[in-house]
Amino acid sequence: MAETVADFLFGRLKEWGVQRIFGYPGDGINGIVSALGRIEDIAFIQGRHEEEAAFMASGHAKLTGDVGVCLATSGPGAIHLLNGLYDAKLDRKPVVAIVGQQARASLGGHFQQEIDISALFKDVAGDFVQVCTAPAQARHLIDRAFRIAKSQRTVTAIIFPNDVQEADAVTDPGHTHGTIHTGTDFNEPIIIPHAEDLRRAADILNAAERVAILIGAGAWSASDQVLVATEKLQAGFAKALLAKAVLSDELPYSTGQIGLLGTTASYKMMRDCDALLMIGSTFPYSEYLPKEGQAKAVQIDIDPTVLSLRYPSDVALQGDAAATLDRLLPLLTAKKRGDWRETIEKNVCEMWREEEGKAQMTAEGLNPELPFWEFSKLCGEDAVITVDTGMSTTFYARAVKAKRGMNTAISGTLATMGPAVAYALAAKFAFPDRPAFAFVGDGAMQMLGMNGVITVANTGRNGVTRDWSSLFSTTAI
Repeated sequence: MAETVADFLFGRLKEWGVQRIFGYPGDGINGIVSALGRIEDIAFIQGRHEEEAAFMASGHAKLTGDVGVCLATSGPGAIHLLNGLYDAKLDRKPVVAIVGQQARASLGGHFQQEIDISALFKDVAGDFVQVCTAPAQARHLIDRAFRIAKSQRTVTAIIFPNDVQEADAVTDPGHTHGTIHTGTDFNEPIIIPHAEDLRRAADILNAAERVAILIGAGAWSASDQVLVATEKLQAGFAKALLAKAVLSDELPYSTGQIGLLGTTASYKMMRDCDALLMIGSTFPYSEYLPKEGQAKAVQIDIDPTVLSLRYPSDVALQGDAAATLDRLLPLLTAKKRGDWRETIEKNVCEMWREEEGKAQMTAEGLNPELPFWEFSKLCGEDAVITVDTGMSTTFYARAVKAKRGMNTAISGTLATMGPAVAYALAAKFAFPDRPAFAFVGDGAMQMLGMNGVITVANTGRNGVTRDWSSLFSTTAI
C-alpha cells in the first residue's frame, strides 16, 4: 500500500518528537484515524469529547514545555476544540491542532456540519492556520505549524480535507535549497539583554533598600537563579498563580500569591518596597503592584511586547529569564540581612498562622479549606497538581504549600472551568511514575471532569500503543 498523506503526517510528527496525540474520531478525519493503526511510537489518546482532548494537549504543553497536539473532525468537532485551544494560547503554550474538512472538490458549497474552519480558527490560531490543499504541501505546513508554535509559544492549526488525507503522499517535494529542519535539530536561540542595560538594572537594585521580587510562569527555568537573587538582594518574593511551584512556599521569605487571591504578606511587601524586580510575569492586576513612582522597577521577559505592560519599568530587559539572571547576578552587591527581610519573614509567619486558623475552623460538615491544608503535609515533591477554576483555585492558592520540584497546571489567563482532570491525564502520560492530583469543584466535575473519569476507565482499550490503565486511580470526595 502506498504511503498516504495521513501516513506522512504521523511520520513527520515523529520527527518533531511527538509521542502522543489527544483527540476524538469523526468522519472528517477517517483517513488520519486509519493511519494511526499503521504508525508506531505515537499513541492516540482518545478523550470523551474534543474539548477534553484540547485541554489534554494544553496540559501537556504546560507541564512539559513541549508542543501538545490535538486532533478533531470537521464542523462541530473543530468547534469543540476552541476552549482548550484558547486556554493554551492565553497562557502562551505551544499547541498544534489538526482538523478535518470536506473534500477539496466540495469546498465552497453548503454541506451538513461543514463550517469555514479557517475563519473559525483565525483568532485562536492567527499566527498560522492553513488548509493543506495538495499532498505536496504537507511537509511544509507541518514544519511551519510546529516551528511557529514552538518559537512563539502559541496555537497553530492545519486543516486536512478528507480526500487529501487519503491521497498518495509526496514525501520529497523536490526542493533543492536544503533540508527543512524538524524538532531533532531545531533549537531556539537564547536571548540576552545588552550589557549596558544589565548594568543599569544592577545599579537600581544595588541602590535600593527594600527590594521585592515578583515571579511568573516565565521564571520556571530560572528557579536557581531567582533563589540566588533573593538571597543576594535580601528580598522577599511573591508569585503569580502560574508560578506557584517555581520556588517552595516553605521558604521563610516566600510571601505566596499576589492579587485577587493574594496574601497580606504580599500586599505589605508591594506597599512598602522601593524597588521591584519582575521576572517572567504579565501579572494582570496593576492595583496590587506598588503605586506608580513609589518603586524603581526592573522587568525581565522574553516577550518585548509585555515589558512595562502593567508597571512602568525603569529598565526593561528582553531576554530568557535564566540567561539574563546569570549575567545580572555577578553585577549585584550582596546586601546584609536587615529590618526589611526580617519584616517580610515575620509577615510570612503570620500569614501561615492565619491560614492554618482558617483551615481548622469548625464547619457544618467538612471545612473545604482543610483538605487543601492537610494535602501539603502528605504530598511529596514529585507530585503533579492540576487545579480547576472556582473555589478550588482559591483554596489551592492560599492553603497549599507548594514544594520545589512539584509541577502544576491551571487555566491562568482564560480561567475556564473544566480542564483539571484533562490536565492530570496529560500529566500521567507525560510522567508515568509521578503521582498526579486534580483539585476539582462540583461544577467543573459535572461540566467536563466526568468525561475525564470515563477516559481513565477506558484508557488502554482505545487504540493506544500500550496499556496505560495501570497508571491511573480515581478518588472522589
